Parts: sequence; C-alpha cells; structure tokens
Amino acid sequence: MSVTVVTGSASGIGAAVREQLKQAGHRVIGIDRQHADIVADLSKAEGRRAAVASVLDACGGVLDGLVCCAGLGSTAPSSSLIVSVNYFGVSELLEGLGDALARGSKPAALLIGSVASVHPGMDKLPMVEAMLAGDEAGACAQAEAMGMPHAAYAGSKYAMTVHGRRKAVEWGPRGIRLNVLAPGAVDTPLLQASLADPRYGEATRKFIAPLGRNSTPDEIASVACFLQSAQASFVHGTVVFVDGGMDAMSRPDRF
Repeated sequence: MSVTVVTGSASGIGAAVREQLKQAGHRVIGIDRQHADIVADLSKAEGRRAAVASVLDACGGVLDGLVCCAGLGSTAPSSSLIVSVNYFGVSELLEGLGDALARGSKPAALLIGSVASVHPGMDKLPMVEAMLAGDEAGACAQAEAMGMPHAAYAGSKYAMTVHGRRKAVEWGPRGIRLNVLAPGAVDTPLLQASLADPRYGEATRKFIAPLGRNSTPDEIASVACFLQSAQASFVHGTVVFVDGGMDAMSRPDRF
C-alpha cells in the first residue's frame, strides 16, 4: 500500500485529495492545524520540524507520496503569514521528507500552486528573491512592507513553483517525480473568504474562467491523484493548469 502525506488535509482541496487517494488504495497521513492525523502549524519553523518528525515516525522513514495543499489566501491575517505557510511550509517539508521519498516505491510529490503565480511582475518582487534564498525573516519583512496581501499570495505561489521546478531537476536522478498543479478559482472556504472580503470580493466575482464557472475541490483532486499515479510516470517538473482556461485568457501567447 502506498503511503502518501497530504498537508492541508482537513478542508478544501486537501480534504478532497485525501479522500480520493484513500479511495485509490493509499494510506494517507494528513497534516493540518486541526482534525488531522498530524496536527501541526506550518507557519512556524518549529511546527514544520515537528510535522516532518511525526511523518517520519508514522511512515517508518519510507514515503511514497507527498501532496502539499496547505496554503493561505489574501484574506489571511498578515502578508508574512501567507509567505511563511505558502512558501516555507512547502519548501521545508520537501527538504525534510526528500530522503524518505527516495526510499519509497515510485515516489511522487505534488505542490498545489495557483494561476495567480503567473501574474506579471511576480518574478521581480524582492520578497520572492528572499524566499528563494531561504530567508524567511527577510521575505516576511518585505511582504509586510509592501502591504499588499494579494501580491504576497501570488508571489509566494510563484516562488513555490520556481522552487518546485528547481527541486524536480535535483530529484529526478533520485527517482522522485515532482510537479506543480495550478488551480484557478475553486469553491473552497478560501474562495468564500475572498468573495466576502470588501477589498477583493468584486474582483474575485469578476475573474471568471472561459468555462464560465469555478471548479470544485474534487475536480482539482482528480488531476492531483492522476499526477501522483503510475499513469503519470513520465510527467515530471511541469506545471499543470487546472483553471477552466484562466491562464489562456490572461496570457494566450505565453506558455
């Protein structure tokens, strides 16, 4: 039986991924701040270390899959919190669980990014440079100084995607596949919070995919489970947009 870790497993996309992987026969170890196999706060370094230690104990040091779904949106309490969870809550789990994945059977990791990561200018943000340099304090300070939570969200997802693609090149020779899945608007508590926010509600309602609707968590989870499966055995280091055509609408000549 494949053993797969899913972060953010208590709600939204993470909960849907957890259930679909279970239905596919995986043993799933869920991580979240509550209602999970491993309760951990991925916004803090000590929480990430505790999560890694608990996973290694639960899987005996051998892991077949990792799906990083935990993330915060632009309505989070602070921009620095978005950076800490969305980037460092992913990069440090990848680092801590890499050896366990290398011991697994046909191991695969998947990072849940966002179509927001391709918004123009994300690669120029100083906080992105700090994230990719592993400087959490500096990245958080830059994010707070900007005072733009939506940029902290998009920038953190951009940095996470770049880190994932770089890590895929490093991990390929170790036999570990790694991909990024970039959803558009998904009917989750995260989206509902944005819709209800006076700062972002109108823009969120107007940002409609060419298919004319938002996706469901199960639709995203179906692609996530495919990417983790043997059917995707040569899919590695790529970004898969599951966004109803939002990326094509935003930048049709770039791909």
